[in-house]
Amino acid sequence: MAKFKIKRGDKVVVIAGDDKGREGEVLRVLPKKSQVIVRGCNAAKKAVKPSENNKEGGFISKELPIHISNVKKAEG
Repeated sequence: MAKFKIKRGDKVVVIAGDDKGREGEVLRVLPKKSQVIVRGCNAAKKAVKPSENNKEGGFISKELPIHISNVKKAEG
């Protein structure tokens, strides 16, 4: 398993992909897959059925993982 310089809570900038240039906070690091989940980046809409917690159902926005090579630590 590789060791990364990016940790949970770090501010990062996306350097490749659809969200290039966006800045966000690392929510989770997935070392086995070499991926990170960044708040507000690579978001997808997910359909949710009605349940006790969510009476209406509908859509929620969920962040998907980004490969660690496509992010770098933000300056400052």
